[in-house]
Amino acid sequence: MPPARRHVPGPARPRRPADETSAGGLVIRTLDGTASAALIGRLARRGRLGWSLPKGHVEAGETHEEAAIREVAEETGISGRITARLGSVDYTFVAEGRRIHKRVHHYLMVAVSGELSDADIEVTEVAWVPLTDLTTRLAYAGERRLVRRAVELLADTA
Repeated sequence: MPPARRHVPGPARPRRPADETSAGGLVIRTLDGTASAALIGRLARRGRLGWSLPKGHVEAGETHEEAAIREVAEETGISGRITARLGSVDYTFVAEGRRIHKRVHHYLMVAVSGELSDADIEVTEVAWVPLTDLTTRLAYAGERRLVRRAVELLADTA
């Protein structure tokens, strides 16, 4: 009989990150000739307020578009209508000791109804921010890239 193998510990194998899919959008309204977008603010780890586009998980049976409309309404109080697909943002983070790869599908929307509200427990603040101020306000480079794309799309339709 061959000798028993001894387990020799080595470096831990990296686990494949779990995949998650979310959807959201850049919802815009124009008031007195100024186009603004609804942003959400969430408190980050060090208590700093970080501004981002509203987004959230795609639920079972939902399309990305349906999830985007629902999440924008839940997080901002604004009902929107999709006018274009902006693109996706991919990133990886760690939560509860697990690596997670997330892809967020974003859509350009026009505000149809509703009042801006921070009633969602995940949201600290909401604000209408002029389009010209978005790239300095948004916390994430991927979302700033999507805003530049939205501005191009809006200029093409004007």
